[in-house]
Formats: sequence, structure tokens, C-alpha cells
Amino acid sequence: MRLRGRGPRDAPASGAASSTGADGARRLAPPGRNPFVHELRLSALQKAQIAAMTLTLFPIRLLLAAFMMLLAWPFALVASLGPTERDPEQPLALWRKVVDVLLKAIMRAMWFVGGFHWVTVKGRQALPTEAAILTLAPHSSYFDAIPVTMTMSSIVMKAESRDIPIWGTLIKYIRPVFVSRSDQDSRRRTVEEIKRRAQSNGKWPQIMIFPEGTCTNRTCLITFKPGAFIPGVPVQPVVLRYPNQLDTITWTWQGPGALEILWLTLCQFHNQLEIEFLPVYSPSEEERKDPALYANNVRRVMADLKPEKLEKDLDRYAESARMAGGRKVSLSEFAASLEVPVSDTLGDMFSLFDESGSGEMDPREYVVALSVVCRPAQTLDTMQLAFQMYGSQENGSIDEDALASILKTALGVAGLAVTDLFQAIDQEEKGSITFADFSRFAEMYPDFAEEYLYPDRPPFESCAQTPLSPTPNGFCADFSPENSDAGNTAARKKLD
Repeated sequence: MRLRGRGPRDAPASGAASSTGADGARRLAPPGRNPFVHELRLSALQKAQIAAMTLTLFPIRLLLAAFMMLLAWPFALVASLGPTERDPEQPLALWRKVVDVLLKAIMRAMWFVGGFHWVTVKGRQALPTEAAILTLAPHSSYFDAIPVTMTMSSIVMKAESRDIPIWGTLIKYIRPVFVSRSDQDSRRRTVEEIKRRAQSNGKWPQIMIFPEGTCTNRTCLITFKPGAFIPGVPVQPVVLRYPNQLDTITWTWQGPGALEILWLTLCQFHNQLEIEFLPVYSPSEEERKDPALYANNVRRVMADLKPEKLEKDLDRYAESARMAGGRKVSLSEFAASLEVPVSDTLGDMFSLFDESGSGEMDPREYVVALSVVCRPAQTLDTMQLAFQMYGSQENGSIDEDALASILKTALGVAGLAVTDLFQAIDQEEKGSITFADFSRFAEMYPDFAEEYLYPDRPPFESCAQTPLSPTPNGFCADFSPENSDAGNTAARKKLD
């Protein structure tokens, strides 16, 4: 189900086109957390630990990591001599195989001294002949380079990176695809080079690509750029996770800087990383012709991978909210339902749903928002969960006000007009709809959102463009810094 694009419109336009809010335009706000913001709050104990580690372990780790890079440099220098455009020799000479093993060992030792004592690897990495391209997500830090050094796969890098002392030589060894932002023709050549390597039948090393194109805080997968999917060859999705108690890894548009992240991470006793290789995804004929569709479908597969605990927690929270029957709860009651202590962080989250500032919120809204953020590709599952909480005890149906409340929370838009949409679904004019009615309507008209919920917006000319409205990862909008409308910040009407 895609809440985007055009769909048939049988019901008359009542007030949807005119009800655009005080600012004259509906603007989306992120449901829950903005994926480009990482707020790191340290407790007094954590601050004391970091202070102690800064004076003891941090300088030792930093020196050892630098030593490992210096140790790897001469091997990479010798092995990277010669034209980079020439196809790799097949099979590899014995000395190159030895260098490859040595460099992998040295780089693994570098990450080890940095606190990544063991890296959990799930699944099997495909052979280059099975999948020439590996798509990694979510991309959240420069520590995502760990799987690159473990596999010595090629990557797409800025051309300026090759001029960095020592590091540039190490980068050249893996024979990356360089792209120059100052050269207007560079992007086209980059795509052609990726396609050439991907169709070389395993002669070139696999290419690791981060299709999101920027770092996020891993709360959801933002829109995938189509570059990795233009060749139309099978890809292997790879999911990265950092299940650490304190997240010092994430490097986003707004949050701790690169040096601060390095310092804080090296001050942790242990840092965890999980790398999961998913089964190879072979595109259909339709996906080969449409890279944006191919990218979106791979993204959905990766977004579906959520821990089983999440499903259990959502069911538990939903049942608790349903039993409340629409009754609003206080901060202490909200904390009790989540089985967590009252804290400043919880208070901040609570305030997102306390629109009136009365000190009370509807727990159903929290469950809907949590489902949207954590299950971005499972829109129908989120709607079914919402119907279970808002629906009547007799047949699980909801009225127009309940639908408006659900979509307001899911989309993060205040003052959303749903009259036309509700009337279109309620063909029998019962004054209520069930989840079966909604699901049936969504299946018949999967592209109904722009027509019913955003009638004032022009249609998107291409799926490859990144709109400001809800994108195909369910309700999670793509609001990356490069696509944000900074000039209209005052016009944004966000919840709270």
C-alpha cells in the first residue's frame, strides 16, 4: 500500500481543498523522531566513566588505531600501483591474495583496539557472480566502514577522498568508484562504471553501496537512491545494527560531530555491531525497467526486518491502550504502561502527544506513531493495529473523527481533512468503517492519498524524485536536509 500518487475520486470535494490550515499549506512533520537528529544525553555515571576513560584507555586506543593504519599503508600502496581502470587480473596472483589477507587482519585489529571486540555476522555473503552489488542500510556512521574493511569490497567515494594522506591510499586499494561533485558529468560516468562492473560476471570486487545516500539515526529507512539499482542486476541487501546501551555511533545532520563521536566511542568498554546478509534479491522485469521501483522494493524487504520483541511490545502496548477506551493518561500512568521510570527523555516524548498541554495524552496515538517509525514498510499492519484500538467492541468499526485522529498521528499533520476519504470508503453511508472496508479500498485504489489527503499538491512527475509528502516506506516521510524546505520553516505546522 502506497499513500502517495493519484487515485480515483468518486466522492465530491467538500472541504478538503479549502481546509489547508492557517498557514495555507499542509506540511508534514516526522512521526516520532526525526531520523536526521541524534540527541545524546549522558547520565552522571556515564560522564564519570567517559572522564576516566579519556585519561586512561582513550589515548592508548587512539595511538594503536593510528599505528594499525600506518602498518597497513605500505601494503596498500604496493598493491594499488598501476591504472585503476584496468580490469582486475583473474585469477589473483598469490602475492595479492597474501596482501588481501594481511590487510583484512590489520584492519580488523584496528577495529578491535577501538572497542569492536567481536562483530556478529548473520547470513552468508553472496559470491560476486551471485550478487555484484551489496546494498547496506541503515547508514548511520563512518563506523559503517567496518563491513567494507572486513570484505574489501569496492565502494562509491568522493573523488577528494583519494588525496587524504594514508587513508586515501587504503581507499585506492579497494578500487572504489570515485564521484566528483564539482563535475556535472561525473554522476553519469559513475552510474556507467557501476553498471560496467556489475555486469562483469564477477571479475570486479563486489560494490558496497549505501542507497540512503546520507546518515540517519536508524529509526527508519529513508528513500533509497536508485543508483545501485540502475544496472538491473541482483543485489544482496545487508542490514547493519549497533545494539549498544549508549549510542555513541550515530553521526547525523544534527547531533554530535565526527570527532566527538570518535572520542565517545573509543571511551566505551565495548562496542557491538551486527551485520546481517539477507538472501540475494533478483529483480523482476518490471523492476529492471524501473530502478525507483526496484529500490523501493528492496527497501521494503530490509524494513521488514525488525526484532520479534518489537511485535510483542506493540501488541502489549496496543492492548493496554485499547483497554483504556480512549481515556487519556498522565505521565506517570504512561511510564507505568511502558514499564519504565519517569525521566526527562520520557517527558519529552510525552509532550509530543500532549498537544493541549493539559498533562494528559491518548496512549493510542503513541502506539500508532511507534508502529509507523518501527515498521515503516508495513502500513496496513499499522492501520489494522489502529482499528483494533479505536474500533467499537461490536464490530471494530471507527467513525470519521477516529480516522482523522489515526491519520493525524501517522502522518504527523495537524488539521488533516479526511471527510472525502471517509465518504469514499463508507459507500453504504453507515457512518462508520471497518478495517476490512479500509483494506479493500486501499487495495482497489492504492494511490489515493494525493487526491484525498493532499488535493492542493501537484502530482509527482517521477517516482525517482523525492517528495515532501509521505513516501513508499509507509508513512515515514523523506525529510533529509537536502530536500527540506528551509525557507518555509515558519509555515510548518508540527505537532507540538
